[in-house]
Amino acid sequence: METASIIILSLSSLLLTLVGVMRLSNPIKTYFKNSGIKLENDASLLNEMRGVSSVMLCAGIVIALGVFIEKLTFSSHLVASLVFIGFVVGRLVSISIDGKPSKQIAQGIVFELVLGAANIFCLVQI
Repeated sequence: METASIIILSLSSLLLTLVGVMRLSNPIKTYFKNSGIKLENDASLLNEMRGVSSVMLCAGIVIALGVFIEKLTFSSHLVASLVFIGFVVGRLVSISIDGKPSKQIAQGIVFELVLGAANIFCLVQI
């Protein structure tokens, strides 16, 4: 496997896994610290936040497997591409409908776009 592919999968899995774990374990603190979003202590809202967080965690694990199991490299890049580009598309729709988000979220869009594009680049190379 190419070094670039290993680095891109590693960064992608690390980001999704860490954010997934942090938001799953303490969504109120993590969202406020990382995004400036103050979540209410509402069971339904927290349930939704933790649900999305567990999807991020699972995607991070699947992506990490592609580093160690060569047969999963393509699938890992595909999952990473879909997750990161999916976040970018959703955020751009939100910007057009809801307005400009906080600085932290805008920075997150850049990271998501870069990692999504890098994973797509690796998919084309396979």
